[in-house]
Amino acid sequence: MPGAGTSGQPTGTHDRCRDPSRVPSVVPVTTQTLAGDPSGTPTSTPTSNPTSNPTSTPTSTPTPAILLCDPRVAAVAVRESGEPLVRLLRHLSPTRERVRRGLADRLALAATRLPAGIGLRVVEGHRSLVDQAAVVASYSAQLRALHPDLDEVALRVLTSRFVSPVEVAPHVAGAAVDLTLVDACGDDLDLGTPIDATPEQSDGRCFTAADGIGADARAHRDLMAHALGGAGLVNYPTEWWHWSYGDRYWALLTGAASAPYGPVR
Repeated sequence: MPGAGTSGQPTGTHDRCRDPSRVPSVVPVTTQTLAGDPSGTPTSTPTSNPTSNPTSTPTSTPTPAILLCDPRVAAVAVRESGEPLVRLLRHLSPTRERVRRGLADRLALAATRLPAGIGLRVVEGHRSLVDQAAVVASYSAQLRALHPDLDEVALRVLTSRFVSPVEVAPHVAGAAVDLTLVDACGDDLDLGTPIDATPEQSDGRCFTAADGIGADARAHRDLMAHALGGAGLVNYPTEWWHWSYGDRYWALLTGAASAPYGPVR
């Protein structure tokens, strides 16, 4: 059983998910297992609160990351709006991914906040419960092979850096997109890593605020934060490409009383 810290808060999954530098020492504290900043603690790129001025630019001061395995995420109430899934227009998503209507509207708004000649390209939207569970199982197995002595709590924490627990997954709610920036010809801009590069594959450079990426990649990530954050979305700080609106993680980060989007079955 987890013990209690000096503040009286349990030093179990809750604290580990808030500060993954608390994972057991069997896991090397490197950018492969944590984030790209020198302290070894994941940091997030702040985004604008959707209730704030939509033309404001997010600040650049990093804050400690909250992972999707944090119990505070699961504790957020869902007040399902019943909004349907809609297909994105082809200029936003060549594969016409499906997302909640409110998210589609905000992606369209975000696209207008980009400079001429730069656009968004959404590569994934809604994901089924079955597909989400398969991704969790696959990545968890990879981590288990790398760290055979890891306990189940620490394994859940490390897994959640790259893929959400099924029960709170933003993609399953139709509330999240994986996306990048493209030029006028539709070619990908430099964002530092490919979409879906794991922390292990990218040496932590997949983390939004990571060091070790070029100036162009940093500028492009900042541009994404300006456009998407200003449209009311929030970023998952361990994946520069993952942005969401209306899910439990979004509600926790923005202070919303509840999440309007729950799992779509």
